[in-house]
Amino acid sequence: MHKLIAYEIHKNTRAPIRPARRERGWIDTLDKKFAYRCLPLAVANQFGWEIMSTHHVRVSWDGSSYPDGVRVENLYGDGPLYCQSHFGAGVVSFLIPFLFRTPPDWNLFIRGPTNSPKDGIIGLDAVVETDWAHATFTMNWRFTRACTVEFLVGEPICLIFPVQRGLLDRFEAEILPLESEPDLQQKYRDWSASRDRFITGLNQSDPTIVKEGWQKDYMLAAHEKKLQIPIVKDQPVNADKST
Repeated sequence: MHKLIAYEIHKNTRAPIRPARRERGWIDTLDKKFAYRCLPLAVANQFGWEIMSTHHVRVSWDGSSYPDGVRVENLYGDGPLYCQSHFGAGVVSFLIPFLFRTPPDWNLFIRGPTNSPKDGIIGLDAVVETDWAHATFTMNWRFTRACTVEFLVGEPICLIFPVQRGLLDRFEAEILPLESEPDLQQKYRDWSASRDRFITGLNQSDPTIVKEGWQKDYMLAAHEKKLQIPIVKDQPVNADKST
């Protein structure tokens, strides 16, 4: 097991950190919360750790490129305010009150919470070499238009997860015709035909299809794949906890 360490820089100066959650408010409002049926989306929701806002903050941007074009108001919260306008260009910065350390050759990916759209503003991504860096970083959000947005106490304002340095350098992208892999091609054709039959059944209100509700091909295949994970005697293989 590798360790991701968050060093507290000052005593009693911190922000809550938690494993990223599966739930999303906008999904909870959907009919039968159907978006949770998408396993890749649900996995991505939980991929990493979230850093939470310690204050209820209102931020406004007048559309100018100067730092004072962003106004930051502290509506509620105890302790130091970690939100400020520093860079200009409609960017709001949250100071992260930790110094992170990852194992050698592991970076930390920094971004806004996954699948959590916020009207008028977007989290900016960054990669920090936290195996050697001795400086803190900021989580930056940029307005998409001149407007006012709020961040609530306990709202995720930053998502972090480790990525191995040089990992992409080990991959080479290639495009091949699907017929070059006959077994994969046949599996795709079977799935595609099944999908077409299912959609047609839904559109025609086929009672069997309607009762089934939704196809579970990916979820069932993923579960079956997990069951195939080998177990070495006295040394179980650790499956990826995020999936």
